[in-house]
Amino acid sequence: MQRVLSTYLFVRRKLTPGLLAEVARAGIPAIELFGSRPHFDYRSPQEALELAGALETNRLTVHAMHAPTDRDSNAARESGTPISISDPERIRRLDAVDEIKRAVDLVEQIPFRILVQHVASSRQRMEARHWDAAFNSLEHLMLFAKQRGVTIALENTPGSEATPEALRKFIAETRLHDLRLCFDTGHAHMEDGVPKSFELMRDLVITTHVHDNHGDKDEHLLPYEGTIDWEAALKILPASLPVVLELKEPPAQELHADPAALRAALEAARGVLEKFERAREKSQAARSAASGGEMEAP
Repeated sequence: MQRVLSTYLFVRRKLTPGLLAEVARAGIPAIELFGSRPHFDYRSPQEALELAGALETNRLTVHAMHAPTDRDSNAARESGTPISISDPERIRRLDAVDEIKRAVDLVEQIPFRILVQHVASSRQRMEARHWDAAFNSLEHLMLFAKQRGVTIALENTPGSEATPEALRKFIAETRLHDLRLCFDTGHAHMEDGVPKSFELMRDLVITTHVHDNHGDKDEHLLPYEGTIDWEAALKILPASLPVVLELKEPPAQELHADPAALRAALEAARGVLEKFERAREKSQAARSAASGGEMEAP
């Protein structure tokens, strides 16, 4: 099982070599880089150079990058002005596309192969004109990304009508067949549930966002801290899919004041990943035993 941690865990503060060293010490070999400039300025060649050095030093790789979703977010607030590829206003939409292209260009200095992309913000109600805008944006972004060896994976998101069913319909109708999907367990749990949602997306899913909640708020909790049935979820999620933990940062002041709190959070993440691995091994052993029993039967 491929272990990955999204840097969303640290999104309200600067991504530093020290943070990456802690991730590596926790036994997690890869990250998904969250595209927030106050967190990591993907436009800055100097920051990219420093990140590349820290990744090499700590033997970490970048599995994917999450496209920027907001401008002007900072430690004092969780989100700023939305960056939306489905904005029907042409100037704002082109500006959003340009910003995402700047994030994709990071691949020239730091290799990654997947860009996770939201179709819309959670505050946006999707109408026909929004889907048309998304098509125009993605048609351009896909070509730009493909030329750089990057695949775009659309994420199922709550409250924006970017449901698994809607995303499948969008890809079929636009014939943007090179698009792939990112399956978000927490978002699925808030809508139609993990099993049903995944079945709708299964053949196009190339990456995941794994987190928990209680079914009503997008809490980004550690698995087993909410109400998702993880035993059932692990049975349907293929072992070949990377498990990308996308956890919400505890209060920033707590982590700043006590570095032990950061280590505890990362140890808890490692514990969950190990629990997933044990569960999958147990399930595989049970299937093998059942298969052997059937073969020996007369």
